[in-house]
Amino acid sequence: MTEPAMTRFPVPDEADLPADVRERIERETEDAGFTPNVFSALSYRPSQFRAFFEYYDALVEDSALERAEIEMIIVAVSGVNDCLYCVVAHGALTRIYADAPLLAEQLATNHRTADVGEAHRAMLDFAVKLTESPARVGEDDIEALEDHGFSREAVWDVGAVTSFFNLSNRMAHLADMRPNEEFYTLGRE
Repeated sequence: MTEPAMTRFPVPDEADLPADVRERIERETEDAGFTPNVFSALSYRPSQFRAFFEYYDALVEDSALERAEIEMIIVAVSGVNDCLYCVVAHGALTRIYADAPLLAEQLATNHRTADVGEAHRAMLDFAVKLTESPARVGEDDIEALEDHGFSREAVWDVGAVTSFFNLSNRMAHLADMRPNEEFYTLGRE
């Protein structure tokens, strides 16, 4: 039996949701083949659902980063934050976009020992520092990423993805959001 989308707040009945929220959930369900629990859970507050997914779309669709890099950041940050939902869901996307069936677990447990190159290790070090010690991030950290070939725009995008998923991780913890069983096997074959 599939776990509920979240356990600490009621999951709205899809039929009771505003039409635009229902339509977005239906599109995601059609694309994935199942309804990712984050959509069901965040629909608890429709106006916040809209804002969350509009910003998420901007982060993944208008970025100087490759989609695999975005997913790598999400998994490393979510691992640091002990966010089961995002590690599992975005771990699946990391496996798919990076075409690397072992990478997600490496990133979630210790990005420093993951099978990534120096530039990606620097990117992940930056994301983890922004997560754990945001006030310590300085110009030297930005310049270090530039030395690894990241543009200023790409550094911004690393920071934006990191910051957004720190928010997302905290909401997933608050709600006790549960990963869909389907995520565990995606990208492993």
